[in-house]
Amino acid sequence: MTTAVAVSASPSSAKKAASRNLLATCWTTAGDANPYPGDQRSPVGIRERVEAASGAGFRGLGLLHADLMPALDEYGVRGLRTLLDDHGIVDLELELLTGWWATGPDRVRNDLLTAAEQLGARHIKAAPDVAGGSWNRDQWITAFAALAADAANAGTRVGLELLPWSNIRTVHEGLSLVRDAGAPAAGLIIDVWHTERAHTPPADLAAVPLRYIVGVELDDADAEPVGTLFDDTVNRRRLCGRGAFDLAGVIAALRATGWDGPWGAEILSEEHRKTPVREAVAAAFRTVEAVLKQRCQ
Repeated sequence: MTTAVAVSASPSSAKKAASRNLLATCWTTAGDANPYPGDQRSPVGIRERVEAASGAGFRGLGLLHADLMPALDEYGVRGLRTLLDDHGIVDLELELLTGWWATGPDRVRNDLLTAAEQLGARHIKAAPDVAGGSWNRDQWITAFAALAADAANAGTRVGLELLPWSNIRTVHEGLSLVRDAGAPAAGLIIDVWHTERAHTPPADLAAVPLRYIVGVELDDADAEPVGTLFDDTVNRRRLCGRGAFDLAGVIAALRATGWDGPWGAEILSEEHRKTPVREAVAAAFRTVEAVLKQRCQ
């Protein structure tokens, strides 16, 4: 567990931050589904997921490509956007782009960019390389700049999520890449699970320029991982405030950058998947809202 950075916000800015939209990331509403290789589709229908998120209080929603495409097949672009609008879902996050650094056709990339433009998605989430192979940094900078340009043309942004078991493990490594890409639509997804497991102190998060932050995700976990980092992140995350993470320090640090939302809730665990969807999503909302409100008092 890291040490909180001493950062304070004015009452007006703190109140504004607490009232900003909260976003339920894709796994938070997915029910009994997980990111392990194989069939990652949620067994929960898109309408039930939207209703669960909206009913809990979320005004943002994340969708995985594997669930986005069936939802578009069922509702069409106009129908899906209407479903989101009717339930007060303002911010839409789409994921997950992998292999974007390679050349050649990429169906998932095309699907996500097209859907982002048609649905008015806030951003697309991209991942680094988890295979552990060699990589050419200059090639990656060029590829990420091209991806960001495609995102800008689609009216959205692309956020690179830092993964402590990948080739881009830390905020410092990710920030270096997106800076060198030099594209306004390029930035980072900062998930507290990944920054805490990478032992990144809140003060380092406070130093990230706001223009490079595309999204923020809050969650919690025990002080030490169990098993591999991937197994731990998929099976043992906790609701906010139920673990050992320095959420107070992280939230204060991110507010110091000027970030005021949307704040994502990304809850992944065996317990979460076994809980009825509406109950699980409501618990995710309550606990994220609680830790954000604590920082405003």
